[in-house]
Amino acid sequence: MSGQGKSKILQARYHPPTSNSKWIALFWITLAELFVMSVWFSASAVIPALAQAWHIKGSSIVWLTSAVQLGFVLGALTSATFGLPDRIRPRWMMGWGGLGASLSTAGILLFPHGGLMPFILRGLTGAFLAVVYPIAVQWVATWFPRQRGLAVGILIGGLTVGSALPHLFAGLPILQNWQGVMAGSAVLAGLSWVLVLWVVPESPVPFISPVFRWNTVGAVLRDRPVMLANMGYWGHMWELYAMWTWLPGFLLASWGPTLSRVALIQRVGWASFTAIGLTGILGALVGGWLADEWGRTAATIAALTVSGTMSLVVGLTYRHSIGLTLLVILIWGFSVIADSAQFSAAVTELSPANQQGSALTLQMAVGFLITIVSINLVGMIEPVLGWSHVFTLLALGPLAGIGAMMRLRVRPESTQMSNGKR
Repeated sequence: MSGQGKSKILQARYHPPTSNSKWIALFWITLAELFVMSVWFSASAVIPALAQAWHIKGSSIVWLTSAVQLGFVLGALTSATFGLPDRIRPRWMMGWGGLGASLSTAGILLFPHGGLMPFILRGLTGAFLAVVYPIAVQWVATWFPRQRGLAVGILIGGLTVGSALPHLFAGLPILQNWQGVMAGSAVLAGLSWVLVLWVVPESPVPFISPVFRWNTVGAVLRDRPVMLANMGYWGHMWELYAMWTWLPGFLLASWGPTLSRVALIQRVGWASFTAIGLTGILGALVGGWLADEWGRTAATIAALTVSGTMSLVVGLTYRHSIGLTLLVILIWGFSVIADSAQFSAAVTELSPANQQGSALTLQMAVGFLITIVSINLVGMIEPVLGWSHVFTLLALGPLAGIGAMMRLRVRPESTQMSNGKR
């Protein structure tokens, strides 16, 4: 069907959502996203316990998170290549993806002594999440032709809180073992399946996912404005997941000498959840609002500047005042996620319609591959530089992202974003 034909069908079937209905839909989709994303860092939040139970160390520990990242990339490419979002309703894609992530996480409980299978299951978890997160973003976009920056920012806030939940679980006395943390995350992901399939209302417009085509990747690579937005995102991703992965390890090492084991685990769990989740959702909301008010390049440059600065200074608080460390990581958690949704929104505004699917898939796939590099690099370099300096490596991402967004800002195409706001 031609693009014009699809446009006529959409116009004929489109029923503008009422103010209440779109916010209700956003609430339930965000809650489902929050629940299912709790499995992402369910293993990372209990790394010390898993390392002891499974007798693993070094690079093997890092792959508890990196396996999820790799599975996500492979799942996203497979879904896009075979056009699954066009063949399967978003409700079924997101719902059954959530159930799959729940079962693959629960399956790890069957291997109390570790081995290869838990790492395979972590990869499967990432693959299932690849048909949850992108679908959720596109689903929300159908409800919000306007205020899209704020709406997607709220959704990303839910993702952030969900990603941080395992740290909260780890800090609860009732869940002071790795099995309890992973089981709790698996249960929440199962609840997302219920919400998506039976609670989220229907979209006011037929869901048409941007199509990924391998033969358009070259055109995307030659599209300078789109690639600048992508490079901004890739700089952001270099920092984001490495910070989320290694912050608890930094806090454990920093506060360990002054706290008892029980108090240490609880404080690190609560601090990590607060920095990543609570201030993260606030950052996502403010970032979405600022992008709609200031423009995407202005908002992303501001967020990258603050987060990059925090990655440079957080090491200075190592084994100093706990209060000072908390202040820095709260600012870092707020700023590191504030720009996340805006790079994808920028690509949808800058790309020709027939290239949007390819541009978004390329952005996401490369971005998550980059996270594998930065996560592993921090783990490799920390024994050399120490916790007081290793996070400075993450500032390279925001620096590159700022440069890309500044170059995009001066281009005439930047007026295509945020209703003419650069």
